[in-house]
Amino acid sequence: GGLLLSASGRAPLTVPVPTGGTVTVEIWRDKVEAVPAHAAAHAWFSDHLGVPVRLVHLDDPATRRPLDPEYARPGETVSFADGYPLLLTTLASLDALNALVARGDHPDEGPLPMSRFRPNVVVDGSDAWAEDDWRRVAIGEVTFRVAKMCGRCVVTTTDQDTGERGREPLRTLARHRRFGDQLVFGQNLVPESGGTVRIGDPVRVLE
Repeated sequence: GGLLLSASGRAPLTVPVPTGGTVTVEIWRDKVEAVPAHAAAHAWFSDHLGVPVRLVHLDDPATRRPLDPEYARPGETVSFADGYPLLLTTLASLDALNALVARGDHPDEGPLPMSRFRPNVVVDGSDAWAEDDWRRVAIGEVTFRVAKMCGRCVVTTTDQDTGERGREPLRTLARHRRFGDQLVFGQNLVPESGGTVRIGDPVRVLE
């Protein structure tokens, strides 16, 4: 039904679902067709952020952006997310990582908050790094395939509150969580069924 944009000190703006022709947008190396919102939405965000930007809508998420074929099954797609529909992390693994950061070259940069890794699903009650061995999980009424480990990039070194960039967690991940050419924290999930996931839902490891 559209969006209601609001921010402190700004007049709210209602943005209807965009219709019409598409433009090509780029997410990492993926080129995707998307429908631009009304010009008023572009102006609202550009003025608020202080840089020229556009708001676009993924009108056909079922076909527009297929997953990486190396890790996908036929018909699996992703929206404007980083690379996969959901990212799972665990509190135990964050605690273990922060313990390693505290013993490393830049202990003053820790402890790192979970928000630095931008997960959709955070699991409590597991052992540290247990998620490395998960292949299928059920969260509430939805089952998920664990597609691959999540390789982390330099974005994780940016403090979201201050905008300052440090060296962690990549320095510690490079020493303790390197798998091939990837520095890993978290697991990428692909839903196998529809349904709703709620805070507090039980998590079951199926495989």
